[in-house]
Amino acid sequence: MDRFFKFFLTLCFTVSCAFVYARKLEPWQDPNVFEENRLPMRATFTTDQQQTISLNGMWKFHWNETVEGRLKGFESITYNDSSWGEIPVPGAWELNGYGDPIYVNIGYAWRGHYKNNPPYPAMEHNYVGQYRKVVDIDASWAGKQICLCIGSATSNVRVWVNGKMVGYSEDSKLEARFDITKYVRTGLNVIAMEIFRWCDGSYLEDQDFWRLSGIARGVYLYTREKEGIEDVHVKGSMEGLMDLELSLSRGISKVEAEVVGEEGNVRLQALSLSLTPSKCKAKWSGKVPAVKPWSAEDPKLYKLIVKAYSAKGLEESTSLDFGFRTVEIKNAQLLVNGKPILIKGVDRHELDPYKGYVVSEEDMIRDIRIMKQLNVNAVRTCHYPDDPRWLSLCDRYGIYVVDEGNIESHGMGYKDGVTLAQNPQFAAAHLIRDQRMVYRDFNHPSVIIWSLGNEAGSGANFLTCYNWLKKYDSSRPVQYENCIRTKTDFTDIVCPMYWSPDKCEQYLKEDGRRPLIQCEYAHAMGNSMGNFSDYWDLIRKYPSYQGGFIWDFQDQALLKKVDASKFGTDHIFAFGGDYNTYDPSDGSFNCNGVIAADRSWHPHAYEVRYQYRNIHTTGDLSVLKVYNENFFISLDNVRMLWDVEADGKKVLS
Repeated sequence: MDRFFKFFLTLCFTVSCAFVYARKLEPWQDPNVFEENRLPMRATFTTDQQQTISLNGMWKFHWNETVEGRLKGFESITYNDSSWGEIPVPGAWELNGYGDPIYVNIGYAWRGHYKNNPPYPAMEHNYVGQYRKVVDIDASWAGKQICLCIGSATSNVRVWVNGKMVGYSEDSKLEARFDITKYVRTGLNVIAMEIFRWCDGSYLEDQDFWRLSGIARGVYLYTREKEGIEDVHVKGSMEGLMDLELSLSRGISKVEAEVVGEEGNVRLQALSLSLTPSKCKAKWSGKVPAVKPWSAEDPKLYKLIVKAYSAKGLEESTSLDFGFRTVEIKNAQLLVNGKPILIKGVDRHELDPYKGYVVSEEDMIRDIRIMKQLNVNAVRTCHYPDDPRWLSLCDRYGIYVVDEGNIESHGMGYKDGVTLAQNPQFAAAHLIRDQRMVYRDFNHPSVIIWSLGNEAGSGANFLTCYNWLKKYDSSRPVQYENCIRTKTDFTDIVCPMYWSPDKCEQYLKEDGRRPLIQCEYAHAMGNSMGNFSDYWDLIRKYPSYQGGFIWDFQDQALLKKVDASKFGTDHIFAFGGDYNTYDPSDGSFNCNGVIAADRSWHPHAYEVRYQYRNIHTTGDLSVLKVYNENFFISLDNVRMLWDVEADGKKVLS
């Protein structure tokens, strides 16, 4: 009877699942629909012929409290939007008067109000934002391919142009590009967008940060020539070995490529090539003489210039920066350019206390300056690919990057049969997110490690991602923390969270077959970092223990205007629970930075700076020893000032 009952339950479950998926799912409910007419992801580059119209600024905006209640026909050219409000693009709804920010660490934003039921997101409070903007396209754009780029939309985006549906995209942290050539005309055009607060993709975006909605990165229109350069992938080794692969449109019959370096302020040609494409591809492998390798300590960049010709002449040209550097794992050590570097890292969320997910390039540079002051040399992009401008700045100023896929399903848990890592419905969604990250960021020398995602269980979906990444890009290691938790074997680096110094030493003594670099450690919350020296004593003792990433770089507090008569100030830096009592909240657990939200230094920042130091001194009155912990640069650019004091008075300096 017991066996019959189990069989009956299994049969009912199978039939019910078949019934659910036999019916037509909406794209925002279907994990296998994450794009419609979205252009393939490519590397980040701009052609010299490209014309651009920024769509950043104020858009007409209508906020709908329910999916069913959203306005129909709003995309029409003739729709009257005069009663609508406005919202900045980029900009988060919740920071512009539409709903409240939610902070939860573990669990989806609907936690406590809706039971997880993938792929269906919560319907209650699943707000919908509708956007409209009139754009004037100059007659000079006629005959060009015209594309729309949406830098980042949470949680999804559907696009219309002049009343016609163009396409659909999910993945909040990578851009969506659409070819809108056949939908636009010279003169005035209406672009409309619709964004849901939550969609099926939200099950893969359960990161520990503020849950905001809207558009986080820039939106723009740009032109492409109808025959030209589709993609550029280049990699170079420390010895000067270079692999170049170009994807080209039909009609391109010749490609010229040039590699240029700089010596001081003088540009020097290092390589010149002429290639004949075959089947819309042009490839070259060879050696560039006398290259200077890239490292975070000495970030030497070269410029690749590509020109594509048809029978009519030059069609498109572009240039991009890249570096020659080698990343490998040998003898249980991560090597960059043959050296076993130390990772003095932080985890960094893309967050501004005033604008949420919207971070300016000026603020990115400010943060890199602070990192350099703290002796930080590495960043993990927790837990999604960052704005490509950030990676370019890391290339330029010298920061090692662990580039992490936009996959976290922490709220589902990790148990077998529950984790989405084992759910075949979400297999394609896992893979496309990691693939698009790699396609886009392949050329950045700062990216030395790929990370499959974060806190999303372990299973076949990630094994597929790992195998694809290893086959597609043999020049970088791949890591995934949950492999350590579940003792599975598709990570090249042992990258646990919050192992104690004792547990780290136990691993190093008992196993130690792979480098140990903690993806999160030294939780920088409150009065913290008290045992930070214990970690770094071990890191400097054991060759295969090579550092880690502090959780995290800055407090994730948001500026909130308040009643000055009540608080004694006109603003506070708010955390979870400071907006309402209805939404789930994990309180102040997002305020765990080395520095504060306003970028002032916490007291423990000075301990981080000291333990992460690259210059060590020891000695006594007779002998002073200086040790250089850099791997690629000398101390020629450093001077040392010293004093000897007796009874509190300087007697020698």
